Amino acid sequence: MSYAIVYSSKTGNTKLLAETIKETLPNEYIYFGEPSEKAMEAEIIYVGFWTDKGKCDDKIADFLSKLENKKVFVFGTCGFGGETSYFDQILQRVISHIPTSSQLIGSYMCQGKMPLPIKHRYEKMKAEKKSTEHIDRMIDNFDKALSHPDANDLERLKEKILSTDQL
Repeated sequence: MSYAIVYSSKTGNTKLLAETIKETLPNEYIYFGEPSEKAMEAEIIYVGFWTDKGKCDDKIADFLSKLENKKVFVFGTCGFGGETSYFDQILQRVISHIPTSSQLIGSYMCQGKMPLPIKHRYEKMKAEKKSTEHIDRMIDNFDKALSHPDANDLERLKEKILSTDQL
């Protein structure tokens, strides 16, 4: 079966996952990169996204909506981690873009580091507010995310890919 790896990556986190998938699977992929018509030639498409306000970015949503009669594996990164239920909600929103003629063969999400201006924004919010408990949790999450995706995240992705391998 032919496959393609398509991704959108704002900070490099999702690109790292895409490269891990490329290294894990045989070298016979027909496309690797940002959304493209060329990827539509594959029977299996691995689609990666970064989380934007609890969902995938518009470029990936549009690409997913065009995947008719394909096997699809979705993967993504999100700055806010630690809550599997939150990842599941994001995945459900992303998966909802896939046409019913296609088959979801797997999914994977992990935490990803965020750009430094986000932490600066949190710190500014903290300085302006009297109640800072919620903001302190956001800053703590930012700091925890700095190492992600880490080696454990990438190993779990490899295991997930190999357990759903359709090639």
